[in-house]
Amino acid sequence: MNMPKTMWSKAMGIRAASLALLIAAVGCSPLAAGSSTAQAPSQASQAQTQASTSAPAALAVHPISGLTVVPLTATTASGVHLLKVEVAATFSEQERGLMFRATMGADEGMVFPMDPPRRTAFWMKNTVIPLDIIFIGADHKVLNIAANAVPYDMTPLPSEGNAAAVLELNGGRAAAIGLKAGDEVAW
Repeated sequence: MNMPKTMWSKAMGIRAASLALLIAAVGCSPLAAGSSTAQAPSQASQAQTQASTSAPAALAVHPISGLTVVPLTATTASGVHLLKVEVAATFSEQERGLMFRATMGADEGMVFPMDPPRRTAFWMKNTVIPLDIIFIGADHKVLNIAANAVPYDMTPLPSEGNAAAVLELNGGRAAAIGLKAGDEVAW
């Protein structure tokens, strides 16, 4: 279909504006902001007041993936461990995950939110580095860990229950911080 140039420009301008609104709406969601729990009404009011009186915080973006980076805490018997994780929120981001990534920092990882929570399985197709794949329930407790998943292995590594999120860390990192089933993970 041929469309006059002015109509094309106008249509593209509307699409760009719509996309900008969609991005703004998604970027303001609690998950994108790194919140893992709902706030009580009085806390929400205070947070909104503080947000409106201070400069907006810039979201960190990973230099390789371009994904938003948020803080994540893992509470284990050895204490609280702070990690910085990329959020793979969309289907295409989750489909790519950490494939083709050659390195990742010791306190870095990637989290895959699942809404609604569901049984899932991950594999290591095109994944260069060994990973610990941590399945997390809706209560933010670790369901199970597929430790030291082998690069390029196509064997499905399943969750032991409905996962609300999956966390990937460098292979062996979960054991190094003492992370095990039942421990709490929040972002």
